[in-house]
Amino acid sequence: MTSNMWFYIGFSIFVLGTLALDLGIFHRKAHVVQPKEAGIWIGVWTTLAFTFALFLYVWKGSEHALLFATGYLVELSLSADNIFVIVMLFAYFSVPAKFQHRVLFWGILGALLMRGAFIGMGALLIQKMSWVMYIFGGFLVFTGIKMASRQDEKFDAERNIVLRTSRRFLRVTNQYDGQKFFTKVNGLTAATPLFLVLLLVEFTDLVFAVDSIPAIFAVIIDFLLVFTSNVFAILGLRSLYFLLAGIIHKFVYLKYGLAAILTFVGAKMLIVDIYHVPVLASLAVILGALTVTLLASVMFPVSKKHAIDESQEKTGSIFGSVQTQDGRQEDET
Repeated sequence: MTSNMWFYIGFSIFVLGTLALDLGIFHRKAHVVQPKEAGIWIGVWTTLAFTFALFLYVWKGSEHALLFATGYLVELSLSADNIFVIVMLFAYFSVPAKFQHRVLFWGILGALLMRGAFIGMGALLIQKMSWVMYIFGGFLVFTGIKMASRQDEKFDAERNIVLRTSRRFLRVTNQYDGQKFFTKVNGLTAATPLFLVLLLVEFTDLVFAVDSIPAIFAVIIDFLLVFTSNVFAILGLRSLYFLLAGIIHKFVYLKYGLAAILTFVGAKMLIVDIYHVPVLASLAVILGALTVTLLASVMFPVSKKHAIDESQEKTGSIFGSVQTQDGRQEDET
């Protein structure tokens, strides 16, 4: 128990240290994150994740290391759907490219806190009421089937509960003021469109956590492994976004791979008392689903554009055209 406590303290210091290094040094000045830079950072986060897996191998054995790697892959793959939505939001609000990293940084910091709370609640429920696994499993199977059959949707700001609530309780301006979330308008503090996008990113992660947290419990029960695999996947999400933002709409069949993964892990939960699916088999199914759908997207492209492209035809945002502080319309994306 004591060793676990010191581990969590050390791990938290490590995470906060990497985030401080990221924002305080490497991204202290707002700039456009190019694919090359994003690729380097993906390499960094992936290397750290697998170094941690090696640490687990030495500390707790091969099974824990393999479980962590499987959980990490599940969370990383499911985050692709999250990237689709973030791309659409940034396009809809015409968020300048050089300010997108700041939104994702604070969005991911909030996501870490929310995921920690969700994981804690999930672990407690499973420990106290083991039958909750069946509810999680049924929900994941339903979600997987729904994902496979859903149609691309446009973002409708007028019907979005987050924006409607924000406009009711916050003073909001239609102007960007650099990378600030709040600015002064006629001497009064007002939220900028950048802050509204941050709220939407946080809400998006909350929605996706409802799927991803039960999914990882289908693979791992150990709180330590669930939490750490989630953290490493979230830390790499920003870099993954900047690498894939311009091409992710081409992976038109990816949603079927994600749907297959959700359905598989849900079914695994439902039969947990009848048959235990080996970890290596789970890893093979997840990798296979991703590989097949990604290759199919490359080999059999379709002419239909993703809803992200359609959203760019809209008139900026619910505020009309989004402007910079000096009144110029900002169209840098």
